[in-house]
Amino acid sequence: MSNVIVVGCGRVGSQLANMLSDNGSNVCVIDRSADAFANLGRNFNGSTLQGVGFDEDTLVKAGVDDCDVVAAVTQLDNTNLMVAEVASRLFGVPHVIARLYNPDHERAYMQLGIDYVCGTSLVAEDVFSKVVSGHGAHIDTFGEFEVLRFSLDLSSREGRRTIRVGELERDHDIRIIAFERGDGSASSIPNKESVLYQGDSVLACVRHELIPMFSKYIQE
Repeated sequence: MSNVIVVGCGRVGSQLANMLSDNGSNVCVIDRSADAFANLGRNFNGSTLQGVGFDEDTLVKAGVDDCDVVAAVTQLDNTNLMVAEVASRLFGVPHVIARLYNPDHERAYMQLGIDYVCGTSLVAEDVFSKVVSGHGAHIDTFGEFEVLRFSLDLSSREGRRTIRVGELERDHDIRIIAFERGDGSASSIPNKESVLYQGDSVLACVRHELIPMFSKYIQE
């Protein structure tokens, strides 16, 4: 059972809160408007709190100190970004997810290391999938495989700041689907000789049971 704070109780937030609650999570929903909680319906068995989602006192009242996940799904990108920054940097919440409306802001979210869902449909389902998967790099699930997008962390390689795709795939039984340079200068579908650098954005397919071993390469 996980403790989840959902900021924003519109269509997406209320749907997400009910999905998480039905899945056994302890859920607290924050919204500026008390009227918004009517969206949750009568069967919601979590808690609600009227307030501003990036306000520290409000987050403390919602239980952020014992929180596993914060999902910021208001209709404002700036608000979601502020919630994500406060939750992750001030309170150290291990998994923070933000809804992103404007795709032009996507690179900024990636550079800040914020996990996000971008789109206008099926957003609640996408955020729910990320929460249940237990890690921030999750994109989708195919049977026993996870598709992950993450910034590459090579700090465990004792000063070596590059790695060949073939070496990474061989040693960890994964498949690198595509990558983009950390500065956005180039992107490619790699071959085994392609070289990856610290901070590159990587799209990879990994078996579920191998994710814990591979997580050292996923930049938090």
